[in-house]
Amino acid sequence: MVQVREEYSFNSDGSVNFAQWLARLESYVNLSRHDDIRRACQLSWQVEYLAIAAKNAWSPGVSAYRTGLEMAEILAQLHLDSEAIIVALLYRPVRESRLPLEQVQEAFGPNIATLLEGVLRMAAINETDTSKTRVLGQSQDQMENVRKMLLAMVDDVRVALIKLAERTCAIRSVKTASQEKRLRVAREVFDIYAPLAHRLGIGQLKWELEDLSFRYLQADNYKRIAGLIDERRVDRERFITEVTEELRRQFSRAGIDAEINGRAKSIYSIWRKMQRKQLDFSQIFDIRAVRVLVPDVRDCYAALGIVHNLWRVIPNEFDDYIANPKENGYQSLHTAVIGPDNKVFEIQIRTFAMDDDAELGVCAHWRYKEGIVDPDYRDGFDEKIEWLRQVLAWHDEMGMVGGLAEQLRSDASADDRVYVFTPEGHVVDLMAGATPLDFAYYVHTQVGNHCSGARVNDRIVALNYQLKTGDRVEILSSELNEPSRDWLKPHLGYANTPRARAKLVQWFKTQDREQNIAYGRQWLETELARLAIRHLPIDEVSRRLGCRNAEGLFVSIGTGAIEVHEVIDTAQQLSLLSGRQDLFTDELAGNRLADSSPVTVHVQVIARDRAGLLRDVTTILANEALYVLAVNTRSDKRDATAAIQLEIEISTFHSLARALDRLNDLDSVIEARRLEDNDL
Repeated sequence: MVQVREEYSFNSDGSVNFAQWLARLESYVNLSRHDDIRRACQLSWQVEYLAIAAKNAWSPGVSAYRTGLEMAEILAQLHLDSEAIIVALLYRPVRESRLPLEQVQEAFGPNIATLLEGVLRMAAINETDTSKTRVLGQSQDQMENVRKMLLAMVDDVRVALIKLAERTCAIRSVKTASQEKRLRVAREVFDIYAPLAHRLGIGQLKWELEDLSFRYLQADNYKRIAGLIDERRVDRERFITEVTEELRRQFSRAGIDAEINGRAKSIYSIWRKMQRKQLDFSQIFDIRAVRVLVPDVRDCYAALGIVHNLWRVIPNEFDDYIANPKENGYQSLHTAVIGPDNKVFEIQIRTFAMDDDAELGVCAHWRYKEGIVDPDYRDGFDEKIEWLRQVLAWHDEMGMVGGLAEQLRSDASADDRVYVFTPEGHVVDLMAGATPLDFAYYVHTQVGNHCSGARVNDRIVALNYQLKTGDRVEILSSELNEPSRDWLKPHLGYANTPRARAKLVQWFKTQDREQNIAYGRQWLETELARLAIRHLPIDEVSRRLGCRNAEGLFVSIGTGAIEVHEVIDTAQQLSLLSGRQDLFTDELAGNRLADSSPVTVHVQVIARDRAGLLRDVTTILANEALYVLAVNTRSDKRDATAAIQLEIEISTFHSLARALDRLNDLDSVIEARRLEDNDL
């Protein structure tokens, strides 16, 4: 479905008749900042005029100035605001390095510059590999580009819409380009931007992008179907006129205020249906289609009843997308009937609001007024979170054309990153597993240092709560609050990002040295006791870890610069290198571990007795790849506790320590520790 566009009126110097052009835009949406739009329009023309004067002009088909005018009209049709219109006018000159971004910021302010910078970041996807069924390459740089693009999109929905408008202009104008460029642009639009338009529910762009891409990617099939449609146009238009007049009469009698129009079907959608259902063109009945728009949902079903009473219904061709909306939010009633002259045709029935949603998609919900979300849509966070979900789902959809989904799940959108919102609605990119405390230190060091609590989605949560994509995070702080040493303990899971841990270490290094020594000594002794390690070559380990002596090691442990498990791992390495028998207990002598042979240890778990306790304990050990050789369980009915003794095989102290951490975190567990021989 390729749109037919009217040409603009231009002055003798090649600049647009601004008053007429602006009036055309305002036929779609009310705009303010007329003076800024005029200045942006003039600036774009001046940049192009200077290029022409320097004999370095763009070819007429890809004029940056005219592309900006066309982009602006597309955005006006999508009901975007003046800021988006200004960015559209300036985007190409800035991207082509003919207009500095700093000059834009100085002339139009930081909001325009930030929005424009977001669109420029999204342009990174144009540089990725779209050939041979691959949408994105595998390099880390490309995945970083995708991440930047994703952040730019979710932080301001207008970024994606401006980019969609730019790519629409690109595919419209590619007809005069080389065959190689036509195919490259068509493949990019088909694989990336048409699915994005679909995911956002913007039907008026989706159909055009698909048809224009199809024209170049499947030129013969496009021409064949276009020819068949054109051959039967007169008969089809006569038939649609007859049907719509009958519907108007029937709806008027029933008191239904309806708008009825014939609906053109896109060439690509016809071809896709022919391929999917193995049908001939003559068997595609929804080439003849009518759309009925009514005020409310009740009228939809009333109109459907009238249609089904008028004509015979085709079995299995009725879809209720009002009760069961599509993934992108599309709602409508679809039915197929046998009409006059025994010709089959399709009728779509929906409300005016649903039609806005279908044509404008996300734009129907994000009504910007100079960059501010309409207050009628609450504070905008529900819409923004839903928008984020749509963007992530779009990435999965892109993957269907070339394996991208798996790559992005592991690299950009699911497994290793989470995208959360600040209270102001900005997006923060954090590693998976990040907590509210990590978020606080990301915002600012002092916000982290004085953090006293957190709200996630308006609900108080623990500071070690693991954030999920789409969460809205608010940090509670107090000047009296200071970092807790518990935040340094890895098994408690408070600070999981390198940035947060570094900031904590930095803070604790400023504290009293004697206090750091005391905490460091206590932590190490507690861990050694828990692991039943009786002997540790503290001086050797200290030197190996870069500390002068034991006190220096205790300071580093107390500040978090060195973790306790590093001390024990280093001691184990010394044992392996020296083969000495006295570094640990006899049963874990170095020569037993030198060839990675597992050794046997005994672990005791004391817990409040409950159903499923033993299952949960053994599951944790299995997840840590620790083999259970024997289990002995005793229950004490007097205090409702249970004692579980396990004989397990381990290869490293670190794996044993991790298992004990997880066992101690288990619901109802009072204590989990390793037993020495004399405890058995």
